[in-house]
Amino acid sequence: MKTWENKRYHSLNAFLREKFQDKVYKISLDAGFSCPNRDGTIHGTGCIFCSERGSGDFAGDRNFSITRQFEDIRCMMEKKWHSGKYIAYFQAYTNTYAEPEVLREKYREAISKEGVVALSIATRPDCLGEPVLEVLEEFRDEVYTFVELGLQTVSDETGRKINRGYDLPVFEEALSKLRSSGIDVVVHVIFGLPGESLEDMKETVRYLAAKDIQGVKFHLLHLMKDTPMVHLYERGKLTFLSMEEYVSLVAESIAMLPESVVIHRTTGDAPRDLLIGPLWSLKKWEVLNAIDQYFVDHDLYQGKNYRKKETKEAEMLGTGEKNED
Repeated sequence: MKTWENKRYHSLNAFLREKFQDKVYKISLDAGFSCPNRDGTIHGTGCIFCSERGSGDFAGDRNFSITRQFEDIRCMMEKKWHSGKYIAYFQAYTNTYAEPEVLREKYREAISKEGVVALSIATRPDCLGEPVLEVLEEFRDEVYTFVELGLQTVSDETGRKINRGYDLPVFEEALSKLRSSGIDVVVHVIFGLPGESLEDMKETVRYLAAKDIQGVKFHLLHLMKDTPMVHLYERGKLTFLSMEEYVSLVAESIAMLPESVVIHRTTGDAPRDLLIGPLWSLKKWEVLNAIDQYFVDHDLYQGKNYRKKETKEAEMLGTGEKNED
């Protein structure tokens, strides 16, 4: 059984330490962009789970420059960690949703900061036109660059329920373009979306296991105040996963992924003052420890249940192809 820095999965920390020979920290930035799913281009309200800050609740203040945000956050980090390198993480809203020259200027400002060794860009699959890809390729040649895509689920039915604003073929085209451009891709998955069974959630992981992706972020569905999803909750149309369900889902999902896929996150955060539920998610370290313990108790590790034939069949289901074997 392979381990990564005493973890039974290929953690981001282990990957970065091997790549850069140092501890690497993310600095989350808000470049002041919007989202086509909010400004009326696709829709006017966005994904039903997305907060007013466009999933950038822990990013810097968009009223400040990239430099000011970066330095403010780094200053706070250095009080706790005295050395290390940094990822400039464009987190809030859709970070390729601007003119190429604007993107170039923002990214350049970020990677010019001392200690930055990587550039991470969170975006939508439908915001990756050729001019944007050309910009990304420029930075790929200067610094380790990866793009984070919010797939959330392989189910287009669920995608419509959550107002995702695009169907699976759009994600697949974006993934293909990014990989052809030599850019690593990290995919976001949310467990606990309305109407999805535990098996539905695992189907998303099987699908991704067959794809040319380099990383995954697992998220628990957080219900936050002032999001469209609150109305579902008030009508009894939304139930929360228990901690036990989530812990087992994450561990068993990681076991289905190949060893090469880096696990960027096993659980996320929500601001305490905005979170309606599930409240157990506030005990982050308890959740993380429970996931590690589940691996041990059930003799699991990343790749143990990875099956190329099964994942190929899951990929075909996603594309509508038939397996003729």
